[in-house]
Amino acid sequence: MRARYPDVEDFIERDGVKVGYEVFGAGEPAIVFPPIDAIVHSRAWKAQVPYLARRYKVVTIDPRGNGRSDRPGRTEDYSDDEFDADVLQVMDAIGIEKAVLVGMCTSGWRSLVTAARHPERVLGIATIATWGPFLSPPLPDRDEQGDFEVARDEYVGWQKVNRHYWMSDWRGYAEFFFGELLCEPHSTKQFEDCVGWAMEIGPEAMILHDSAPTASTSPEDTEAILRAVRCPVLAIHGLEDRCQPTSRSERVADLTGGAYVPLIGVGHIPQAREPVVINHLLRDFVERIAPSVLPTRSWTRPINRPRRVLFLSSPIGLGHSRRDVAIADELRRLHPEVEVDWLAQHPLTELLERRGERVHPASAFLASESTHFESESAEHDLHAFQAIRHMDEILVNNFMVFSDLVEDQPYDAWVGDEAWELDYFLHENPELKRAPYVWLTDFVGWLPMPDGGDHEAMLTADYNAEMVEQIQRFPRLRDRALFVGNPDDVVPDALGPMLPGIREWTEQHFDFVGYVTGFDPAEVADRAAIRAGLGYAPEEKICIVTVGGSGVGTHLLRRAIAAYPEAKRQVPELRMIVVAGPRIDPATLPHAPGLEVHAYVHDLYRHLAVCDLAVLQGGLTTAMELTANQRPFIYIPLRHHFEQTFHVSHRLAQYGAGRCLDYDEAQPEQLAQAIATQIGQPVSYRPVETDGAARAAARIAELL
Repeated sequence: MRARYPDVEDFIERDGVKVGYEVFGAGEPAIVFPPIDAIVHSRAWKAQVPYLARRYKVVTIDPRGNGRSDRPGRTEDYSDDEFDADVLQVMDAIGIEKAVLVGMCTSGWRSLVTAARHPERVLGIATIATWGPFLSPPLPDRDEQGDFEVARDEYVGWQKVNRHYWMSDWRGYAEFFFGELLCEPHSTKQFEDCVGWAMEIGPEAMILHDSAPTASTSPEDTEAILRAVRCPVLAIHGLEDRCQPTSRSERVADLTGGAYVPLIGVGHIPQAREPVVINHLLRDFVERIAPSVLPTRSWTRPINRPRRVLFLSSPIGLGHSRRDVAIADELRRLHPEVEVDWLAQHPLTELLERRGERVHPASAFLASESTHFESESAEHDLHAFQAIRHMDEILVNNFMVFSDLVEDQPYDAWVGDEAWELDYFLHENPELKRAPYVWLTDFVGWLPMPDGGDHEAMLTADYNAEMVEQIQRFPRLRDRALFVGNPDDVVPDALGPMLPGIREWTEQHFDFVGYVTGFDPAEVADRAAIRAGLGYAPEEKICIVTVGGSGVGTHLLRRAIAAYPEAKRQVPELRMIVVAGPRIDPATLPHAPGLEVHAYVHDLYRHLAVCDLAVLQGGLTTAMELTANQRPFIYIPLRHHFEQTFHVSHRLAQYGAGRCLDYDEAQPEQLAQAIATQIGQPVSYRPVETDGAARAAARIAELL
């Protein structure tokens, strides 16, 4: 799923060749991303578009040969002249008179050509890792690649830039090429993206592209073109670039009178690998060219500012918000004057607003993580680790929302409850830390699913290794790292080969606050009174089926509904209540006589506290609520959900809580039998602590 979808998706057509473009946002000035080298298409800017489109009109263009554009069959169709004309015709089609152009590598050069030829159309140019004919000699490794047309017995390194190798193993070339360009460690997702985009063009079109005429035929031509550029220029270049020498960007800056920004330790594709840095550089560059009218700002002397805390809760389910609200309440008991803001998204906002909590208006700019997870799911199947990897542009967008917010408004502390974007990008950009920072989680460590094989084991270990390195390098960036649980709740697995054990590492880097139930057990101590208040008769056997706050649980709800008639036959006093949650429309579910189907139920924990049985997914929050209240339950983990499969199941085993069923084995007949067997059965789980929220709040309060 994208972080932001285009407002306009269209084509231009020139001489029978269709070129696809997309338009986002509506602000001024317009920012145009000309087509990059044909080996990748416009999604290469996915980490920049949502952020910039909140301020400006943003246009992306797919190159001839890739994406939504045609694949013409003549060399001349891929010339600089054609790409230049494509950009201008797209601007004309949209009604853009002038724009800031942002290019990288080949499209950086072509943007400079456009500015030199049509100065009235270009307000400024930002280039990344600029290529250009005759700008400077290639890197030594590139100089050894040899003749593109000559066949070899073997192709080593950059010798793979060869017609014959491309035609025989295009994927092999793409994997080599982007392995060099993404030289930074832990770049597996960016690598997969780029190789995937390269597979959309094929070697034939790429050979035509790389053989096409350029706008310069000599060093003198190149220098004349660059000297003709009159607009502001920003030349950005990673010093570890293995594709283009930094001397090319330096030369561009020198000949255009522009600014040169070297990025130390960075490779060829910083907009993918260092998106926060690039986003800020582009924002500041555009702002210097065309300053926006800023709203009137006030400033409060620090000693006169109220204490303010910003909470960010993971929106995957409602459990994080319940425990975070409980922690916030305890924090307000310790500091009655503290003001709490929430940067949150649906379905959390529904719970928060019902409680009268203050949801910050900037929350409207967040891209939906819940919708993304739903889009990644199948029938009771959610590959959670891969879904998070595929959420990369959403995480960048949401961090940029946070970054802009705290740049403008001061807080005394930030609290991130599994707010992955906050923790990751703060460690990648520690200079952006402006307040004490608290990290909460109830699990540590990405774990591979068995059917993922060696590749998934490598990926999870790589993600864990990056986390270990970040904490080792910046051990004090997290002012508090709180584990919601106890040491025994941590799985006994290792983070990966040559990496520490998860429990060992967690004990070294986290404080354990015990579990946070999100409610006061005293509220539900009188079960008989609560049942009566909720309309449950003493003789009824209450079974509640719930799948939390996401929309992933539709298939489990349908399975439980199908099991209801047989369960009712076996347990005549059964009353089954299906809770669809805030993201599933009850009207889309089957109904049966005597079965109750409800939408979102506020304070569902009160119903669960007095039920005779619950049927749920493997989510931790609901399972631990039932454990704390000593209620019987059946949990059916989502397939391929590593957290539910490993972390949650391990924790529940520590408490001796719940009966786990495999979804494939929980067919309606088997599920009905399990309901009939388990309902009303006495249980004796290990007690769950009741002071977890207070303990967490006390650790946060130390920072205020």
